[in-house]
Order: sequence, then C-alpha cells, then structure tokens
Amino acid sequence: MNANELKKTARLTGIFYLLWIFTAFYSLVYVQSKTYVKGDAAATAANFLANEFIYRTGIVNGLIGSILWIFIVLLLYRMFVQVHKAQALLMVVLVLVQIPVFFIMNALDLTSLMLFKGEILKTFELYQRQDLSMFIIKINDYISIALEMFWGLWLFPFGYLVYQSGFIPRILGTFLILNGIAYVIHCLTHLIFPIYQDFVFKLSTPIWTLGEVSIMLWLVVKGANIHQKDLLEENKI
Repeated sequence: MNANELKKTARLTGIFYLLWIFTAFYSLVYVQSKTYVKGDAAATAANFLANEFIYRTGIVNGLIGSILWIFIVLLLYRMFVQVHKAQALLMVVLVLVQIPVFFIMNALDLTSLMLFKGEILKTFELYQRQDLSMFIIKINDYISIALEMFWGLWLFPFGYLVYQSGFIPRILGTFLILNGIAYVIHCLTHLIFPIYQDFVFKLSTPIWTLGEVSIMLWLVVKGANIHQKDLLEENKI
C-alpha cells in the first residue's frame, strides 16, 4: 500500500470510528435515559412501552455499531499489516471474537421488550414478566462487564502498532495502551472488588477518552503523516 492509499485508508477508518462512537453514545446515553430506570421494573416497563420506537432504534443502532466495528478492525489491519503482521492479526482476533456476543445481546434486548409487552410467556403474571425482563437486562450488564476485558486487550496490539508505525505519533500508541490497561483494571475491579468500581470508573473515564477519542480524531483530521519512501523504510519487518 502506497502513501496515498494509506492516508485514504486511515481517514476512512477514522470516519467509521467516529460513526461508531456516535452509535455508542446514542445507545448508552439517549436510549438508556428514555427507557431504563435502575431497580424499578414497573417504571422501566412503562418507559419501554411509551418509548418502544426509541428502544427499537437502539437495537438497530447496536447492530450497526457491531457491523461498523468489523469494518474498523479490518481497515486497521490493512493499515498496520506492514508494521507487524502477527500483532495486526492478534488485534483483529481480539475484536472479532466479541461480535457474536454483541448480536446475542441485541437479541436479549429484543426479548426484554417482548416480555414487557406481554407477547411472550403470556401465562406468566405481569410482575413475573417484568422481573424476568429486568433479569435479562441485568444479564446484558454482566456480559458488558466481562467484555470489558476484550475492550482493553485489543488496544494493546493496536497501541503497539501505532507506536511502531512511524506514520502516527507514538504518543497516541501510548495513550491506547494506557486506555487498554484502564479497561482491564476496571473489569477486574468490577469482578473482584465491586465496592471500588465507582471510584475506578471515575479514574478510568478520562483515560478512555484520551486513548480512543485521540486516535479517532487524528485519523479523521490527519490520516497518515508519511511519504511513500518513508513508509517503506519504517515498515520493514
């Protein structure tokens, strides 16, 4: 891949990354604020029924986000395979193993809605369907906690590749590795020392923003800052 192709691929990756961040923001902030009430099954059920269309768009949004994630990691592989093929493959594997889980979580989201609406398990009492739906929502929360480990692990090879690339500032690779460490620590804290989860979350949030948002902005604005001759010299394996 020559320098012009590299820059185009980097910019396209950045645009997809930006779109993915928008999908995550839409689901985590907007949809959840309109539907989920922590610890209150009846209020959550009322919100689901009152905002069914919004909730359904959240499910579709999740599917789109998962598809975007596939394209992002494949574009990143194309960018960095000349830097270190084994690390680029590891990065791809650590992302792709998550995708089926995301689709299962979307199916569980739809199941929760059907329970609240009374379209399945009709022989159950209303409060039983509501409790079961809240249980499924909680399962998705637990799945997200487990997936955090992979959210962190894939950033290690990604950060390494950025650091070694020569066409993206090394500091961004360092940020990505720190971002990965923060995810792993937050995941382990939630699993082993849950009483400290909120404290670790507050410490980790700025690091998460620093890592992935920084690389996304660089890819969108700058792409790859290198000439073809430099690219060939820097990426000899």
